Amino acid sequence: MRLLAPSAAPELDLVDIYGQPIAIGGTGRRTLLSFFRDAACPFCNFRVYELTHHHAALAALGLDIVAVFGSSQAEVLRFVARHPRPFRVAADPVGASHARYGIERSLWRKLRAIVTRVPTLIRGLRIVGLAGLDTNNLMPADFLIDEHGRIVETWYGKDAGDRIPLERVELFMARGLMRRGVPAVPVAA
Repeated sequence: MRLLAPSAAPELDLVDIYGQPIAIGGTGRRTLLSFFRDAACPFCNFRVYELTHHHAALAALGLDIVAVFGSSQAEVLRFVARHPRPFRVAADPVGASHARYGIERSLWRKLRAIVTRVPTLIRGLRIVGLAGLDTNNLMPADFLIDEHGRIVETWYGKDAGDRIPLERVELFMARGLMRRGVPAVPVAA
């Protein structure tokens, strides 16, 4: 069942791929909680590349990023964390976190992304190689969570490559800064 905003972010019992516990919400910082399909997913790896590229600017605005993959720790280390990531990455091979946040599965929507998002697919395949052709049917989802642990916005992917636009994340951060009286500077592309 999909979550709706505004609501309390469900607690997760997560550790990152290095064994450190991850707290979601109530940390005094805003969070982008991103659920990814599996570690070899070309769409997912391209998004990780984008988040890595924009992380410094988003973190300067006060954003924490947590990426949760429906894969084993070994697979996440092999495909996603083979390059250092500046944000927290977790492996959830049994999908308990995905289930708690209402993440859906769809072969049809996976195939639709393969057909309609060819440039992103190719960019992602350059990152993961042919392993990216054998992925699960989980759909992606993103949640913007405020500093009090409340979900402000949900984004359930319409297909395997559909992610919340970074402009929406920037707007979420700008609103938080404006509430605190801090001028917001847009993140460079």
